[in-house]
Amino acid sequence: MDVLAFFLIKLINLYIWVIIISAILSWLIAFNVVNTNNRFVMTVADTLWRLTEPALRPIRKLLPDLGGIDVSPVILILLLLTVEYALGRLVQSSAAVP
Repeated sequence: MDVLAFFLIKLINLYIWVIIISAILSWLIAFNVVNTNNRFVMTVADTLWRLTEPALRPIRKLLPDLGGIDVSPVILILLLLTVEYALGRLVQSSAAVP
C-alpha cells in the first residue's frame, strides 16, 4: 500500500506540473511570445492540451463564464492536492496501526 500510494502521490505531483506548464504555454501563445508556426511548439502544446483537457473540461462545464479568465487549472490543482493529502493521511494512518 505504501509503494502504491507513493507512486500515486508522485504521479499527482507530475500531473500538477503538466497543468502548470500547459497554462504558462497557453499564456505565451495567447500573447504571441512563442511562434505557433514552429512545429516543436505546436507538438508540445498539442501534447499538453491532450493531457490536461480531459480533466479540465468537466470543471469548465461547471464554472460560470468569467470572460477571458480560466480558473479551471487552479481548481484542478486544488482538487489534486486534496487527493494527495488524503493519500498521505491514509498512508500515515495505516503505518500507525501495528
